[in-house]
Amino acid sequence: MSATPREHTRTYFLGKLARELEARGLTATLRAYPPALRVSDPDAAMLAETVDCVPLADGWFYRWSWGEVVGIADDPALAAQRIAKVLAGR
Repeated sequence: MSATPREHTRTYFLGKLARELEARGLTATLRAYPPALRVSDPDAAMLAETVDCVPLADGWFYRWSWGEVVGIADDPALAAQRIAKVLAGR
């Protein structure tokens, strides 16, 4: 099965987010289909979350597994900061 342009865009944005998360000491593993990141703190592996990337009316956005928007995909650093804060227990 070949990936659609939408999946390529999603994977591109998730890759940018993964680099930002790893720079903050978190582990980010890309799930191939549907594309999403499994994010965890290597020091507290029980604390993990899945983040995906979806097109909305105003562009592409990172989204928590429960559907709440994390942030716009054009700013992966801000999204990574928010994710790291949540995984750290605020």
